[in-house]
Amino acid sequence: MIRVLLGHRNTLIGRALSAILSREPDLYVVGELAKPDDLMSSAVRERPTVVVLDQFVAGSDDLDQLCHEVSAPSVLVVFERQTFVPTGRRLVRSAPRVGLIANDASPDQLVEAVRRISRGRPVVDIELAMAALTAGDNPLTGREREVLSLVSTGATAQEVARALVLSTGTVRNHLSHILAKTGARTRIEAIRKAQVAGWI
Repeated sequence: MIRVLLGHRNTLIGRALSAILSREPDLYVVGELAKPDDLMSSAVRERPTVVVLDQFVAGSDDLDQLCHEVSAPSVLVVFERQTFVPTGRRLVRSAPRVGLIANDASPDQLVEAVRRISRGRPVVDIELAMAALTAGDNPLTGREREVLSLVSTGATAQEVARALVLSTGTVRNHLSHILAKTGARTRIEAIRKAQVAGWI
């Protein structure tokens, strides 16, 4: 039996992924989480075979600790092509223990990817891997990338704060740091520069 821990910031999508995986006789979803802060404690408690995460949960600093310290789970990261985060460059280099699959994959492809990575076989979307390996050095932290990616969708600071479970003041501080690091004068300019550089 392949034990799967699932992490997705969007509860509705997370539940849908859980339903897809749970209908397979050899897959068992042992837990679902929506916040990066819950990743390590859930992994230690549930001892999954495979951890399936979206790119924002996977962008947390705990992912390295998860890969090296928790009882050897494989990690499958579901990326959004349109908001690809260069976190993937680090993850590509961790193959086959860490795999990449795009969010436009079919349910059957997701299930097969979980099975493959549980057996130690590589799962790497070629387009995502190439984008990860060719992206320039990213000055933004994982949290700053999350904030800017959400702002790029038109979300306000208040909406970003709710989505990431942060205070509005913390989001504004992140935005100030982003402007300084990108050398941008406005959020729109920061988004454009970050997208051109492949940072979000």
